[in-house]
Amino acid sequence: MKIAVITDDGKIISRHFGRALNYLVFTVEEGKIIARELRSKLGHADFGGGGHHEHQGGSHGMDPVSHDRHARMADAITDCQAVICGGMGMGAYQSLRQLNIQPVLTEIGDVEQAAQAFIDGKIVDRTEMLH
Repeated sequence: MKIAVITDDGKIISRHFGRALNYLVFTVEEGKIIARELRSKLGHADFGGGGHHEHQGGSHGMDPVSHDRHARMADAITDCQAVICGGMGMGAYQSLRQLNIQPVLTEIGDVEQAAQAFIDGKIVDRTEMLH
């Protein structure tokens, strides 16, 4: 199993999925982390407008153009079963679910602690942190 955590520095979970610079990907076997890999991540800035983009139809972040952007942000973690974040928009959350990547929002700040809590089944998906 592989778990991605959004981060800028490889240590602290970023508070916004779309603005994060990297994923720290944990490879897990038999309940133990056996490898870590820092992968670059596309973000709002890569699409121009810094996250404030036009959208057509539906709620902000839930239109086809936004879904395409979210999917491109997730291209680096298509081999992961979950992504742990400190915050994200509802559109990104739904897009990840459509891509069969389980988004998990958490108040845990440390990437290692969050990954271990997910592995142990002790992390709570804090959907109230969606924006």
